[in-house]
Amino acid sequence: MTAPLQPRPAVDKMQPYALSRADVPDGVAPILLNQNESPLPPSPLAIEAAARAAERAHRYSDPDWRELRAAIAEVHQLDPESILVGAGSMELIGAAVAAYAGPGDEVLSSEHGYAFFRTAAERAQARYVAAPEPGKTVSVEAILDCVTDATRIVCVANPGNPTGTRIGRPDIVRLRERMPANALLILDEAYGEFADDLGEPMFDLARRGDTIVLRTFSKAYALAGMRVGWGAFGGDLAVQTRKLLNPNNVSAVSQSAAAAAMRDQAYMRDLCRSTTAAREAFSASCRAIGLDTTASFTNFVLVGFGSADRAVRADRALRENGIVMRPMGFYGLGDCLRATVGNTEEMKRTAEVLGAFMAKEQ
Repeated sequence: MTAPLQPRPAVDKMQPYALSRADVPDGVAPILLNQNESPLPPSPLAIEAAARAAERAHRYSDPDWRELRAAIAEVHQLDPESILVGAGSMELIGAAVAAYAGPGDEVLSSEHGYAFFRTAAERAQARYVAAPEPGKTVSVEAILDCVTDATRIVCVANPGNPTGTRIGRPDIVRLRERMPANALLILDEAYGEFADDLGEPMFDLARRGDTIVLRTFSKAYALAGMRVGWGAFGGDLAVQTRKLLNPNNVSAVSQSAAAAAMRDQAYMRDLCRSTTAAREAFSASCRAIGLDTTASFTNFVLVGFGSADRAVRADRALRENGIVMRPMGFYGLGDCLRATVGNTEEMKRTAEVLGAFMAKEQ
């Protein structure tokens, strides 16, 4: 009798990548602040472009993403050939890790780094290593202290998810220069547009041929449902990583919408400004009722409740009122909840519920 079908041992040991639960009581209209989505719709130009592209949905999408590459290259002054496009930046992370790490290798990130870095390492059967992250902020020295002869990839989300904190360009450059020459740096800037006003672009590092700089259309461009990410890949990195991408990986509708959104920089900047203002107002409301918040450079706020038990009680109280924030125990931050910045009414209601909760906790 043949043995039952079994997955590969490495897959069997993996934990599924977990998205946040969005359960609220029946009959309660939910306020979903758990997925770091935009509170605003995408650019009207993107919506129009998507509608036009849908008329050609009987054809496969452009496997070379030519229109979208051209738009990205124009805005960011990049060589179109250095740009790869993925079904979200997650696809690009997974492909790059699989291309440059495998059994016996190490993928290094930080203590509260983006969880998909670990998933990508496990899929490649590489060992995942997390460096300490003091003050909920990436530490270049802590990462370098964890580098070994087996380190093949260092992954840094900057600004960070779920912390929202950020390190400056000099720190990133120092990290790259002190890393081993045979190790790849993946710099995930999914929230980069929210910090672009600081004037510290990082795309030039990709020209070195040992660094990948990633961005997405899900956050600042409000196209989360379109699933479009992109990155600057220098030298041979683009050639090798592309081998692991699915052909026609991004739909024609998504490509057209993203190209139009990229060309509407004014709309994107207005979205970032309004989101930032709402984020800072909500953070101030949290601090006024005795909660901690980290300095965020993203479209979300990490809220500290002082203990894991209180965070659990707060999560329960929020959900009873239809408000879903994201618990952070999975990231080693059990005393925190993460709140995506929603619209004005959503954030006002959330602040009210948190205020009532904290008043009962006194």
